[in-house]
Amino acid sequence: MDEKIYVITLADGTEIKNLRINGNNFISRDSIDALIFEGNCSPIIISDGENEEIHENMELVQITPVGEDYWFVLRDLSAAELEKIKIQSDIEYVAMMAGIEI
Repeated sequence: MDEKIYVITLADGTEIKNLRINGNNFISRDSIDALIFEGNCSPIIISDGENEEIHENMELVQITPVGEDYWFVLRDLSAAELEKIKIQSDIEYVAMMAGIEI
């Protein structure tokens, strides 16, 4: 397990601090609520105090309580997934403007 301490900054400026990392799992001693990630993952900044990574489009995969800790996983959305989201949004917009129920 990586011994660095990480901070994740969500799009609205919310910081999740004092995180450890194991593989692609972030580990927090504090309870993590999935609601803080909704609509708040573009962009996300992950910092270990020395380096910062900016991820433009991420999503929460899962949060799992493990003993007294909360393990959670974030992942980057692929270009194909972003394109699909955009197309679906466009379809819903056109349907709304045309007064069509879908």
